[in-house]
Amino acid sequence: MSTPTLVYDIRNSRYLNITGRCTLQCQFCPKQNGSTQVHDYQLALDRQPKPAELFRLLGKVQDFDEYVFCGYGEPTLNLDTLLTVAKDIKARGGRVRLNTDGLGNLFHRRNILPELAACVDALSISLNAQDEATYLKHCAPKLKGSYAAVREFIELAPKYIDSVEVSAIDGLEGVDIDACQAIVEACGARFKRRELDVVG
Repeated sequence: MSTPTLVYDIRNSRYLNITGRCTLQCQFCPKQNGSTQVHDYQLALDRQPKPAELFRLLGKVQDFDEYVFCGYGEPTLNLDTLLTVAKDIKARGGRVRLNTDGLGNLFHRRNILPELAACVDALSISLNAQDEATYLKHCAPKLKGSYAAVREFIELAPKYIDSVEVSAIDGLEGVDIDACQAIVEACGARFKRRELDVVG
């Protein structure tokens, strides 16, 4: 494999690609359809990068609006690297956002939100469906109880992190965008309507 892309820039944000592993197998994800590319960046990884590899790629924090943990896997599956690098960014005065499927608590079997709150300014969580059946159809989770877990994570998240945005994709069969929005806003988070096949 060629040198992996560990950082990539979209608009004025620097994105950190820290794992290729994921807790979901979403049928709408380009990865499930044979693509490992976002914009012009190839994001396939064959290993979990360590913090030292990322430190030298961060650049100057004043050059970016934010650093976003978001690649072609679920960042919380490489939690130690996420936390270590995020703390370094915060110590330099940077802003950190985490894009997540909201299954970190289920995967790690503990509430990781207190750890995230120490170094993450904003969370972007993918809800993707208003009920379990629709979620299972589109997201094909690998862990039992995933839908209940993401719902619980969305309820807990605003108690720890001030900026929480939760998304669902308009255009997926059976997804009720209005119902998703109601779930999210009842938890005290902001709702984001995403469009199918629009990435980044």
